[in-house]
Amino acid sequence: MAEAPRLDVPGAVTAPGASAPSHTDAPFTPGPRPPAAAPGATDRPAARGADAATGPATTPDRASGGRARAGVRVVPAWLWGVPPVVVLALVFLYPLALVVQQSLTPENGGGAFDAYASVFASHGFREALGTTVWLAVGATVGCLVLGFALALVIAFVPFPGAKGVAKFIDVFLSFPSFLITLALLFIYGTVGMANGVWSDLTGAADGPFRFLATPWGVLLAEITYFTPFVMRPLLAAFSQLDTAQLEVASSLGARPARIVRRVILPEALPALAAGGSLVLVMCLNEFGIVLFTGAKDVTTLPMLVYGKAILESDYSAACVVAVVNIAISVGLFGLYRVVSKRAGA
Repeated sequence: MAEAPRLDVPGAVTAPGASAPSHTDAPFTPGPRPPAAAPGATDRPAARGADAATGPATTPDRASGGRARAGVRVVPAWLWGVPPVVVLALVFLYPLALVVQQSLTPENGGGAFDAYASVFASHGFREALGTTVWLAVGATVGCLVLGFALALVIAFVPFPGAKGVAKFIDVFLSFPSFLITLALLFIYGTVGMANGVWSDLTGAADGPFRFLATPWGVLLAEITYFTPFVMRPLLAAFSQLDTAQLEVASSLGARPARIVRRVILPEALPALAAGGSLVLVMCLNEFGIVLFTGAKDVTTLPMLVYGKAILESDYSAACVVAVVNIAISVGLFGLYRVVSKRAGA
């Protein structure tokens, strides 16, 4: 009977009577099988070669979020700034240019700077400029002193509700200025609560509180409204102050006034400068407080613009005063930006 061929290795057949290779005596251990090719898959090097032959390779573009783009031109970055500049020019710069143009073209004819010469020579403009400056400076000084004292109490004197008061400062910043003035009118106005209590106690027909319609009343209203604008950067600066310095100074026997003067105040100077600069700019342009107090004898630059344009219909003079007010405000705002940048606010 013929001997059947023996299969030792897949694909290798041993004839009958022939000696098999020595490695066939060892047990066969199959190795890892190569992964099967997916249906329709092609060789990647060949595909790359085909792509290279047909056209340029497609690479991801970082500016488009990693999406592949082929043959698409990238938009220059400066073009994205054109729409905001156009909107800003139409909404703000164009009206401002009209104001400047109106100030240089008097309605009654004359030279380009005749309106400026006429306004600068008037007593009303000089008085309004002086009133605006001294009110702004006085309100800024008052806000700095009051804001520093209140911020010290909130930051370093523990009392219940200190965090709530600090958060209320942020909410207070969103209040309109006329709302604070209206509240002061309810308290210190001619028919306010203080005069009503005085009349009830003394039987007098009128109360003694009549200062709200004077420059001092305007100053009080501005200090009341703008003090939180100084307190906010001060509280932020105090929160970053190293309390170890205060503890060391206290352990060495320094009194609270000395600690404030030698330790706290130097750290608070940048925040005071930033907050004071901002208050000064805002006081120069304040209109609602002066209007709502009813102080007829107090004329500031914004009130002069209102009077010239609305009451006298002298638009050239109103535009001249507006240009002067804008120039002062922009200069002080530039100072504020420099100070706040150095302060890190």
